[in-house]
Amino acid sequence: MAPERATASCFCGGVQLEFPVEGEDMVNSFVCNCTDCRKITASMFASNFIVKDSALKHLTGQEKLTEYSQSKTIASGNTMTNFFCSTCGTLLYRRSSGFPGMSITRIGTVDDHKLHETKLKPKLEVFTKDRVSWWPGVQGAEQREDGDLS
Repeated sequence: MAPERATASCFCGGVQLEFPVEGEDMVNSFVCNCTDCRKITASMFASNFIVKDSALKHLTGQEKLTEYSQSKTIASGNTMTNFFCSTCGTLLYRRSSGFPGMSITRIGTVDDHKLHETKLKPKLEVFTKDRVSWWPGVQGAEQREDGDLS
């Protein structure tokens, strides 16, 4: 039986992705509290899941994606390339030079909200040293002060 797959889309619906929510191509789900994730999400943390690029399919709108890369603010020093919808600005995924062949996709873009509570619930929380004091973190998730995703 093939692993279950789901879709994710941007705010305007112009870009839609398909990806696995289980199996070896679904690498991990995590919350990141680093200052870079705060800035790029305009929030206090980012909720993410990692999938292998070979399993990530662009159903519509790949031509609408705009890329922005930089390494200046990335805690690991890796280059992070961000893929945004050029119409509505939604950040759909990121690719790090430190994780070749993988995409760091945003849980909030997943169309089936039940998956946010189940298969995509973060199992790991990173950069807890940077977490704001008023948020207790992800209950039940492994906690790491640094950005180690392994």
